[in-house]
Amino acid sequence: MSFDLPEEFNAADYFIDRNIREGRSEKAAVLCEGRVTTYGDMQVMVNRFGNALKSLGVRMENRVAMLLQDTEVFPQVFFGTIKMGAVPVCLNTMQKSKDFEYYLNDSRAEVLIVDALLLELIEPIRGNLRFVKHIVVSNGISPYGDLSLDTQISGQPDKLEAAPTHKDDVCFWLYSSGTTGLPKGVVHLQHDMVYLCETYGKKVLGICESDITFSAPKLFFAYGLGAGLYFPFSVGATAVYLPHRPTPEAVYETIYRHSPTLFFAVPTLYGQLLKHEGHMESVRLGISGGEALPSTYLHRVKKRFDIDVLDGVGSTEMAHVYISTSPGDIRAGSTGKIVPGFEARIVDENLQDVPVGETGVLLIKGDSAAAYYWNKHEQTKKTMLGPWLNTGDKYSQDADGYFYFSGRADDMFKVGGNWVSPIEVEACLLEHRAVLECAVVGALDSDSMTKPMAFVVLDSDSEKSPEMVNELQNYVKSALALYKYPRWIRFMNELPKTVTGKIKRFELRQMAQNLAER
Repeated sequence: MSFDLPEEFNAADYFIDRNIREGRSEKAAVLCEGRVTTYGDMQVMVNRFGNALKSLGVRMENRVAMLLQDTEVFPQVFFGTIKMGAVPVCLNTMQKSKDFEYYLNDSRAEVLIVDALLLELIEPIRGNLRFVKHIVVSNGISPYGDLSLDTQISGQPDKLEAAPTHKDDVCFWLYSSGTTGLPKGVVHLQHDMVYLCETYGKKVLGICESDITFSAPKLFFAYGLGAGLYFPFSVGATAVYLPHRPTPEAVYETIYRHSPTLFFAVPTLYGQLLKHEGHMESVRLGISGGEALPSTYLHRVKKRFDIDVLDGVGSTEMAHVYISTSPGDIRAGSTGKIVPGFEARIVDENLQDVPVGETGVLLIKGDSAAAYYWNKHEQTKKTMLGPWLNTGDKYSQDADGYFYFSGRADDMFKVGGNWVSPIEVEACLLEHRAVLECAVVGALDSDSMTKPMAFVVLDSDSEKSPEMVNELQNYVKSALALYKYPRWIRFMNELPKTVTGKIKRFELRQMAQNLAER
């Protein structure tokens, strides 16, 4: 897929200034905790912030780190940085001080914009930051004498000419989750967000100016950044922000208050919402990402709320979703089909295409792909194979073009010489009336043979007992091949997850081995 962008292109001009040129100055861009920020307001905020960075000595291509909650300040800082030619680096607000020390030193950011509520996480590492020259505090005052965002932008000019960046210039960074080592700085270009808007945004979501988006996943990572920022801003729609933790109660209250039409969440949250009272009358389409969507959630959401939930898979490296179900084309258990504008291959360990129906590693090709990992040359070569990105996900594709997720390459394991997909066993367990959440990993038995172990969160009405263990094991035996049933079942109050809602399987694998050895 191709679309015309001029060689000189600045993403902030496209997502902010273009909306003003097209007459949306008075249109609400962001709704947050009772505050309404119009596109006209946002343009002024963006321009003032960009000018403030210039006054601090920030130059083109310098990095500006963002440790911000989801408020109207986020797009102000994000696009203000891009507009003056610097590069925003989005940081995960749920991390610890030592993580921020790594991010800030690795990125060499000269300026850190931090929410006042998160400033205490920076104080213990302040003396270890090798490159940060200025800390600017938003949504409050620093007790440590740091610069105030309000003070810095006060008196700055309302006008700012977009920096003459190229469409292939560096635009923004995201950090990978770091599940296979230290987090990697994922470097995206000026045209990447536009490509995703023209493909997934328009071809799958059908997003339009009248839409109101609400993303429970936060703006600091790829899924939330698209859902809550560049998709709505690409068409002059409105984004709803929830700065705090998206509990079921908070999500339902936000939906009631702002009537979003597109709702983005992770499968775990859909499961939690089904356990609480609330409605989604305004929502025309639900979207799920981060983990495979269990068929049981898909059917239960449809039955209770009468809305379809689109399942999709994406990555930080591709900046958003590249395989997805579509309205009117949802097949339970499938991640859907390739998003128009992307290409996919399923290959074996020698990077040769596997036959239809067989499982292999998914490679993806599309023009939203990151340029490289910052200062990770070897990892870049292993993952970015020319125009193809090695996702590390195990997939199969049927004759109709539907893709089926089997887990990460390192999540699969063999039992008696047969491959077991944790996703398949988990989907079976979730069909049981008592199971709210679950995760399956491999563990070694007393003979050092790998067998499945299931970690299960039960419905509040069900009892953790040996009888329940037997019932769940027999349930899987009756539905799947015998070698796939979990030899051990461990009940938990909750599963360990990343802030994006993904299950921390590496932690469960460690726990599984310790438990199996007892």
